[in-house]
Amino acid sequence: MACFETDLPDRHAVPRPAAEPVLAVEGLSHSFGNRTVLDDVSFGIPAGRFAVLLGLNGAGKTTLFSLITRIYNTRRGSIRVFGFDMRQHPTQALARIGVVFQQPTLDPDLTVLQNLRYHGGLHGLAPAVIEERAAEELARIGLSERADERVRTLSGGQRRRVEIARALLHQPSLLLLDEPTVGLDIELRRQVLDHVHDLCRERGLAVLWATHLIDEARQGDGVVVLHRGRVLAEGLVDAVCVAAGAATLGQAFARLTEAKGTQKGTRE
Repeated sequence: MACFETDLPDRHAVPRPAAEPVLAVEGLSHSFGNRTVLDDVSFGIPAGRFAVLLGLNGAGKTTLFSLITRIYNTRRGSIRVFGFDMRQHPTQALARIGVVFQQPTLDPDLTVLQNLRYHGGLHGLAPAVIEERAAEELARIGLSERADERVRTLSGGQRRRVEIARALLHQPSLLLLDEPTVGLDIELRRQVLDHVHDLCRERGLAVLWATHLIDEARQGDGVVVLHRGRVLAEGLVDAVCVAAGAATLGQAFARLTEAKGTQKGTRE
C-alpha cells in the first residue's frame, strides 16, 4: 500500500508507528450477493494531504465510504484510522472521522447553530465546548451572522460549508466528502474546494474527496483512481500522469479506464 508522505503525531495515548497514515485501506473487498463492488482496494492518506478519490458513477466510491464510516461492515480487508482498526476499535476510529455525505443532511427547519449543537451533543461534547467550537467554525466559513437563521434560508454553497463546519466540530483527523459539490455552480465549487484545501494546510487534516469531476483534482493533490471497484492508480497528480504517459490527469484517467474497458463492470 502506497502512502502520500507527511504525518502528524497521534494525540491519543495509544501509540502508532511513525509511518502509519491517517487512513490506511488494505485489501478491501465487498460484494452484494454475487456482485463484487470493491476488489482488493488498497491506499493510504497521511496527515495534511488532500486526496481525490476519482471515479465514474458506479465505480464503488459510495460503497467505499460506507465501509470506512461503518455503515457497512468490513468482511475482507482492513481499514485503519490513526492505527485504530475499524473492526477491533470502531469507537476510537470513528471518533477520528468527520463526514460530509453526498445528500444534504442538515435539518432545514433548525437554525445553523441548532444543527451544530445537535451534532456536538451526539459526540458527547460539553455545551460550553460546542458553543466555542461552533463560533470558531462559523467564523471560519464566514457565516457567524447567519447562526440563528434557519438552514432553509441559506444558499447551496452556504449549506455545504455549514456541513463541513459541523463535520469538524469534534475535531477529527480525517475528513471524508462524498461528491460534496453536486448541484453547485462553478464559483461555489471553487469556494468549497479552496476551503477544504485551507483546512489541510492549516490543521494538518487528511481529506478524502470523492468525485467524478477531474478538474476538482489540483496539482499537488493525491489521487486514487477507482474504476469498476479496483484501484488503477494512486499517487500525486503529476506522478499518476507520468505513469500513464499522459500530459493531464484527464488524459491519464481516460487511458487507465479505457485499458480496463473490457472488464466486467460493477455498480455502487
